[in-house]
Amino acid sequence: MKKQIMYVLFALIVTIPCSAKGIEPLDALKGPVDQVLDILNDPHYQDAALKDAQREKIWETTRQAFDFEIMAKLALARNWKKFAVQQRKEFTGLFAELLESTYVDKIQGGYEEEKVLYLGQKMVSDSKARVTTKILRNGVDIPIVYSMLNRNDVWRIYDIKIEGVSLIKNYRTQFGHILAKDSPDQLIERLKQKIELQEKKRTKKD
Repeated sequence: MKKQIMYVLFALIVTIPCSAKGIEPLDALKGPVDQVLDILNDPHYQDAALKDAQREKIWETTRQAFDFEIMAKLALARNWKKFAVQQRKEFTGLFAELLESTYVDKIQGGYEEEKVLYLGQKMVSDSKARVTTKILRNGVDIPIVYSMLNRNDVWRIYDIKIEGVSLIKNYRTQFGHILAKDSPDQLIERLKQKIELQEKKRTKKD
């Protein structure tokens, strides 16, 4: 599981959205990858006091790559209907925060100059596509498939499969177990507590 988290994390940080007009999903995924890699390799951020600034810059660069509204809806699946409009909005924001707090910190200590190969794309419909890639890490090939959606002329990611394991399906299982016995408000409160705990651990580590 720890290995998969690292691969998911690297997948998260190397994608930046592009306008869908005239641009294929695969091309949108390629994007300005160097922008993020430059942040990771910038000697300026070797200073421990600047790690938070580096972390925020990485997230600022990549947060627009994901359709968090769709991701949240898919992660809740049929439970989405149990959430009121305001609860959906709050859950979506917290889900985005959870991804950030779970993954972005780890890349700062785990990045090892990985390379990404873009292998091809498959159009599922006019607005959906799958882009197949693999990460080269320490001589090991890790297959990654991005599910992408075109909304408002922008291709964004709504799921990532690492070695066949779906990020969204993993969270759907977790959230489903919780909502089988707890209310939407209780799940939202759990997310808040988890994010707060992760933030405390990160601050303590720093």
